[in-house]
Amino acid sequence: MNFLRRTLVSFAALTLLIAVAVAQTPPRPSPVPRPVVPEAPVPPPPDVDGKSWVLMDYATGQILASKEPDLRVEPASITKIMTDYVVSAEVANGKVHMTDPVTISERAWRGGGAGTDGSTSFLKLNSQVPLKDLLYGLIIQSGNDAAIALAEHTAGSEDAFAGLMNAYAKQLGMVNSNFENASGYPIANHYTTAHDIAILSRALIHDFPDDYAISAIKQFEWNGIKQGNRNTLLWRDPSVDGIKTGHTAAAGFCLAASAKQGDSRMIAIVMGASSEKARADSAMALLSYGFRFYETHKLYDASKPLATPKLWKGEQNQLPIGVAEDVQVTVKRGDYDKLKATMDIPSTLIAPFKKGQQVGTLRVTLADQPVQTIALIALNDAPQCGFFGRLWDSILLWFHSSKTTSEPAPGSK
Repeated sequence: MNFLRRTLVSFAALTLLIAVAVAQTPPRPSPVPRPVVPEAPVPPPPDVDGKSWVLMDYATGQILASKEPDLRVEPASITKIMTDYVVSAEVANGKVHMTDPVTISERAWRGGGAGTDGSTSFLKLNSQVPLKDLLYGLIIQSGNDAAIALAEHTAGSEDAFAGLMNAYAKQLGMVNSNFENASGYPIANHYTTAHDIAILSRALIHDFPDDYAISAIKQFEWNGIKQGNRNTLLWRDPSVDGIKTGHTAAAGFCLAASAKQGDSRMIAIVMGASSEKARADSAMALLSYGFRFYETHKLYDASKPLATPKLWKGEQNQLPIGVAEDVQVTVKRGDYDKLKATMDIPSTLIAPFKKGQQVGTLRVTLADQPVQTIALIALNDAPQCGFFGRLWDSILLWFHSSKTTSEPAPGSK
């Protein structure tokens, strides 16, 4: 009986202690739910001064915003971007060289020299100037004499050089341009568009980065005369590193500008603005809009395998495939997680394959709309195997389906 009484007392005391402990334990608050953040809208682009304009993402060539992008306009000295591209391409092909001495002809001196009312590098008649210095004069000083001298040295005559300009323009996909001279001096049938100049500017930056870098130099001196770069954005924003200005009474004020922030580069083309200030303000507004509301991401690295599908009749059993260049996309901020990527690859791949040969297609979409379509290539040579190996695989292929398969790309959402 005493034992039972002591047990009950002990149990009661334990119960009291537990009750006190529970009472002293602070209640756990429920977490405050995170507020739902609304999707950030992207406003329409700024209404800038200009007959036509384009904002292009450099990484993809995608037009992010535009006004009358394919309107044919007079390009004035924006023409010299094409002149720069052609000369750079001919240097790369070994046709001319940066160290070549270029003779300043009477035509170059009289048509673009100090006696004209256009921009000039003040080149002396019959003097010899290294080709590289003429490029500096062309790009920084916008020298018409430098443009003519470069054209004559590169192609023998300015007319022949214009033919080269149009041939390169066609290769680049500039379908609404025609060039009649190297300087941009007003002449019949000499025209381009904001879209075409964006295409050209992107190609210059990509294909000839060293020559493009000249356009970031703020001043250049020749013949004892120092002249500043006419692109005033170089002084306004350190992210701006090119490209070229232009102006005539008929063309208005034009500017091709590019800037790089982080991994993103934007290209803004403004044609036919009302003043020098207006063209600079317009280009700056477009560049700022692009950086603020769009973002660039690298999806896949060049030359790294995205898939290693089965290879039939080959020395190796698998074929590594990937992309030739880094795959980058530019999307509205907040849309990156909505991207999807798929690979279309034939289910039956039979050797041989050459390195770089297209094997399939990588498709990147956003809300079921195409963003990029990129060739999938063989990353290595894949020769055939011997006779008996090919014979055995031929037998096995009787049981194998030969349809094209579509599968998610690595890392796709």
